[in-house]
Amino acid sequence: MITGELKSSIDKIWNDFWTGGISNPLTVIEQFTYLIFLKRLDDIQLTKEKEANLLGIPMEKPVYTPEQAPLRWSNFKQKDPQTMFDLFKVPQRDLNDLTVFDFMKNVGEQGGVFAEYMQGATFMIGTPKLLDKVVQQIDKLPLEERDTKGDLYEYMLSKIAEAGTNGQFRTPRHIINMMVEMTQPKKDDTIHDPSCGTAGFLVSAGEYINKNHYDWFQEADFREHYNTKMFNGTEFDSTMLRIAAMNLQLHGIENPNLVGKDSLSKDNGGVNEDFSLILANPPFKGSLDYEDVESSLLKITKTKKTELLFLSLMLRIMKTGGRAAVIIPDGVLFGSSTAHKAIRKELVQNQQLQAVVSMPSGVFKPYAGVSTAILFFTKTNSGGTDNVWFYDMKADGYSLDDKRNEIKDNNIPQIIDHWKYLNSDFWGKMHTPDGSIKYVKDMPENLGYNDFEATTCEHNYNDRTSQSFLVPVADIKANDWDLSINRYKEIVYEEVEYDAPQLIINKIKELDNERLSLMAKFEKL
Repeated sequence: MITGELKSSIDKIWNDFWTGGISNPLTVIEQFTYLIFLKRLDDIQLTKEKEANLLGIPMEKPVYTPEQAPLRWSNFKQKDPQTMFDLFKVPQRDLNDLTVFDFMKNVGEQGGVFAEYMQGATFMIGTPKLLDKVVQQIDKLPLEERDTKGDLYEYMLSKIAEAGTNGQFRTPRHIINMMVEMTQPKKDDTIHDPSCGTAGFLVSAGEYINKNHYDWFQEADFREHYNTKMFNGTEFDSTMLRIAAMNLQLHGIENPNLVGKDSLSKDNGGVNEDFSLILANPPFKGSLDYEDVESSLLKITKTKKTELLFLSLMLRIMKTGGRAAVIIPDGVLFGSSTAHKAIRKELVQNQQLQAVVSMPSGVFKPYAGVSTAILFFTKTNSGGTDNVWFYDMKADGYSLDDKRNEIKDNNIPQIIDHWKYLNSDFWGKMHTPDGSIKYVKDMPENLGYNDFEATTCEHNYNDRTSQSFLVPVADIKANDWDLSINRYKEIVYEEVEYDAPQLIINKIKELDNERLSLMAKFEKL
């Protein structure tokens, strides 16, 4: 959690970019990211130098040679604005015609995964004054601690949504965290987001593991898995790839597997049954030509709609037994086309669809008012759907208008309680002395725990008038595989008794006569 002072520092950097002529939010994020990366390169070099001096041995694989010292953050930050700007923009003869930016684009493996996606990167800070302002402010940011630097970058990314531009790239963080909490990443999971954007889902999964399973890092095999194989993302936009790579690195995920391609294209056709957990919010409302789509995706559902094709893709790239939590537009739940019905039938009949959480339309405001839902399913290729759990989310802790201010009403804790209850044997939760919560079937004796409480899950799941209920697969099949909650939710109407029409007419006449009588009195006065 970052403080108000640090938020103010990020706000000032953001405002300086805007007043300096860079008004596109993604461009601001991108230029900010380049400068953060340059500072990280210098920090890596400083660490290597300290280690070499301490051990009295030559430095291995330096990021900068001694001749390239003028290109280092610790050097150019001390220069006057014009000299610093020239180092970024004007090739230096004594440095083999390199600029600071050229060096960054060609740093290679020393720069980690971020450096792999520098092709096409452009330096767009247009004045010495703006560059100096931003460099001096970034230099003061506390970028040593993983949590702090990760939170600072997340706060910067949150401004994409505040600006109301390119909001399709940002899924609300609390919704992401809910989906991760419900899927509970496992030690051996290979996690994938096929439209990763800024990598919010991958970051949240990493944070979940650090918070709940820090002991796993004591095992060398897990550390190797975490650092090289666990986190995977695909994104066709090179700008978003760079932002995703930096977001992951600042959160301590140094070597994620990020791929720059269109997940639905033929270029991605070789990816099959590679992942055990899919977390995604794929693009809505897109449309592709059949010849552009990888052919295997059309076998499940022949369509041009990207929201349906991504579901087909997930079933192809998931391992058998793999789980998925994916945000989809409401139209997927009830669309009447052959393609819509085919993908729903596939999920219910041939896989195991576990839950449909319907979200209010304001969740993606201020930049989109579309109604959405989250599907939770497991790939089995042999069915297994007995009942589907439906939950009607009415509040997510924020106002459902464009301001999205924090409010008290929040269904998310209850959703998580219901989910854990339905997928486990426990029925209550205990608050342990260390402050964590343990979910248990009943109260174990002599464990020293206290403050045991029943969860919100003491609930009749057959009651379709409530927010949470189960629907048998037979009902779904009978309704042509419709998955919209309104198809199954029962509305209770309160009976209101009205007077007979003639009685109402008589009362109106009485009032009319009274009005005329009063008017006559006023006229006499």
